[in-house]
Amino acid sequence: MGRNDRGRVTDAELEVLNILWHRGPSTVRDVHNALTELRKIRYTTTLKTLQVMTGKGLVKRDEAQKAHIYDAAAGRAETQKELVGDLVDRAFNGSAVGLMAGALSAIKASPEELAEIRRLLDLEEEDRT
Repeated sequence: MGRNDRGRVTDAELEVLNILWHRGPSTVRDVHNALTELRKIRYTTTLKTLQVMTGKGLVKRDEAQKAHIYDAAAGRAETQKELVGDLVDRAFNGSAVGLMAGALSAIKASPEELAEIRRLLDLEEEDRT
């Protein structure tokens, strides 16, 4: 499913996805307990969020057991790629240069991070030749 198929991922949905990526398939209660470690939230809010996420295709629901089990529909890397693509489109008018300039001006990258960015740029350049 492409990023336009799922709609925008909200902050609350991203919190749930992070829990599922960390814990693996989980019940509503499991997700709710993890969320309450971060902030005060009602069980019904957690349930509704998971239902909406199921409708958006962000999570899959296994109804085989009495307690439904939810799991992320896509991995962390795929979802991050979709989120970045959406951000580039909306905030940087589709410009990868704008995104990189904005990121590097907003957060001071460590020497190790800059070396990794250079390595990734080299790999990208090699792939295009």
